[in-house]
Amino acid sequence: MEERQAWQPSFFCLLFSWALYYHFSTTEMPPGICQPLKIRILHILGIMTYSLGNILWKMGLCSQFAVLRLLVDGFPSKRDPRVSIKNAYFDDVPVRIYRPKIPSPEKRKGVLLFHGGGGTFGSIDAYERVCSYIVRESDVVVVSIGYRLAPEYLFPMQFEDCTTATKYFMRNAEDYGVDPALIVLSGDSIGGTITASIAQELTKRKDLPKPRAQILVGPFLQGLDFNLLSYQQNRYVPFVSQRDFLQMLFLYITKNLTALDFALAETHIPEDRRKKYHKWLNADYVPKELKMRGNYQEFQISTCPMDNIHCLMEVIAGTTISPLTAEDAIIQQLPDTFILTCEYDVLRDDGLLYKKRLEDNGVKVSWCHLKDGFHGVLLLFNRLFLNFAFSQRGIDSIVSYIKSL
Repeated sequence: MEERQAWQPSFFCLLFSWALYYHFSTTEMPPGICQPLKIRILHILGIMTYSLGNILWKMGLCSQFAVLRLLVDGFPSKRDPRVSIKNAYFDDVPVRIYRPKIPSPEKRKGVLLFHGGGGTFGSIDAYERVCSYIVRESDVVVVSIGYRLAPEYLFPMQFEDCTTATKYFMRNAEDYGVDPALIVLSGDSIGGTITASIAQELTKRKDLPKPRAQILVGPFLQGLDFNLLSYQQNRYVPFVSQRDFLQMLFLYITKNLTALDFALAETHIPEDRRKKYHKWLNADYVPKELKMRGNYQEFQISTCPMDNIHCLMEVIAGTTISPLTAEDAIIQQLPDTFILTCEYDVLRDDGLLYKKRLEDNGVKVSWCHLKDGFHGVLLLFNRLFLNFAFSQRGIDSIVSYIKSL
């Protein structure tokens, strides 16, 4: 018993020391960023949480992101007595519906929210404070979508879940007191990617209402260039560095994270070339006397398309992951758009470049830029000691935009 009591403080001291070292050796705090000391403290705690989760995962005690998900979800928020909250399913996709308790003589606006978290964490629970605030301040109905997460469920399952829930809500909006002509799609981070992709997909549908607007908060919108100016300027800025973001993106799509993994799995060669080379790389051509040392087994190549680096890069460059690359004919049909960017965010320029594309194609765009902000505007909103001043300004700008529609 005494040995266990002595072991526990030593383990956490070691974990803290590692987090401290990792933070100061890999992180830069640019001048002008909001509350830098607070960021450092929370980043160190985040590194400890992530590292602890990895240790427990490798010990087989929990899933890879279990501890991080618990931290992000946080304690249940105190429910606002002015907001009605109900859990439901839209065609088997879990959702949480937020409505003002005061009846309205008219149909209200409806806001579909796709949460952030890189497709690997984040949840309905994590965004409850955000949804309740928007409902209270905007007098709208908000539906938060609980899509499945990677790496347990890989792309495109998240997009499919959100698309399914969106189509259901658009067909049945009036059942929830919502005007079908006043539905707003909104998303934070990877939720912004999903929002932009679904908005583009809906331009091809004639059987569903056209969204009134889309709201993109710190969105990832292209996978062709990971060295834009914002990536270079904010490469080492917490909480989402360039490396952290790329690891999360690849986990969202495939479990193979490095070029070495692809080479060992023999998925770095396109299928057509592999067949051509096989006649030269056949083990039958090796002299029999050399084969006698051990048994040779034909390597079994993965049949999962996302395990092939060429298929993977094709998907990353496609419009579902990279909506910024859509054709002008699609962009021109998009609804009014609100884009929120943060100065110290690796994804800042994705939002700015999409803003330019939309404007060039005649789409009305409203833009909010948080000069002291970093990635995670909505995820950090109203979380006691996790809260940052720029988050409040960001969500208030969203509320003002929704009210203006």
